[in-house]
Amino acid sequence: MKIRNISLMNYRNYNQLNIELGKDVNVFQGENAQGKTNILESIYYAAFGRSHRTNKVKDLILWNEKSAQIKVYIEKDRLDKIIDMNLLSDGRKSISVNKVKLTKIGDLLGILNVVMFSPEDLKIVKESPGLRRKFLDMEISQLDKRYYNSLVAYNKVLAERNALLKSRRIDRNILDIYDIKLSEHADYIARQRINYINLLNSYGYSIHKEITTNKEEIRYEYKSSFSLEGNLKENLKKELTRKREMDIERGTTSAGTHRDDFLILINEVDAKDFGSQGQQRTAVLTMKFSSLEIIKKVKGEYPILLLDDVLSELDLSRKKFILKSIENIQTVITCTGVENIEEYLTGNYRLFNVKNGSIIDGGE
Repeated sequence: MKIRNISLMNYRNYNQLNIELGKDVNVFQGENAQGKTNILESIYYAAFGRSHRTNKVKDLILWNEKSAQIKVYIEKDRLDKIIDMNLLSDGRKSISVNKVKLTKIGDLLGILNVVMFSPEDLKIVKESPGLRRKFLDMEISQLDKRYYNSLVAYNKVLAERNALLKSRRIDRNILDIYDIKLSEHADYIARQRINYINLLNSYGYSIHKEITTNKEEIRYEYKSSFSLEGNLKENLKKELTRKREMDIERGTTSAGTHRDDFLILINEVDAKDFGSQGQQRTAVLTMKFSSLEIIKKVKGEYPILLLDDVLSELDLSRKKFILKSIENIQTVITCTGVENIEEYLTGNYRLFNVKNGSIIDGGE
């Protein structure tokens, strides 16, 4: 999978842009606030139908314009794809693939596979379980449409159950129905998350050992609000029944996959509470590069790797690991300077200079 071309119109600070990407490494360099990250964001948006920086479509549209367009041409082994997205200032968006309009975001997922690594990803380790669940949900959804659909259905039932719990009239028979539906969707979600965690462990062990020159071992452990032994569906139903009175009192659902988390253990110590910032950053790096290998295993080809201003955050050994590992992967890197990148890139790379919403191709 490779991106051949990106075309933007009225997107962020780009009035009009059309660029051809190289098949290997593409470096976008420039000062801060010039539009480097906007390029990565547009690729991410074409993959997921959402931004990693904002939930508001209006934020993506050039000032005083009513709409924006993202068009990405993808070369794939079986069939080339053109993703065409039109974003309107009232929040609506229209997405087509090869001129066929999509009716659901779920139909977009998996057409363009990407893995993104940015400085903000450190929050996955340091902050709330919600960010770790989001990591799992985004990575699994681009590999498994059934997972995404189960997640959407689960969240709909959860919202309805919570609304009922908050109401003055609580029909316990309806609660029984919600418990059954919630458990059915949770069963698939939990199983796929556990499977992904197992894959992270499988690939992450050797990757982390290499990055840390055999000084550290990493392990991921899924933690659930209900028992993961035996029949998951029945286990969650029993837990919802056990906690029903408490849920009614609090007006919220206290068990389910929306409460789950996973531990990131470095040498069997929780990186969230006891890891140094360097260890936490390396843990995220391991997760991202493991995700590359998982997508390759499932899809048969590497995804696009997006590195947003991360090289300056890493020490020399970690920087060398990244630049050595991307030789067979189309990569888009942003940085404020080339930062001796030529020393570590053995293959071809294309350099783009970014200044105030304009891009000059520096060639290969």
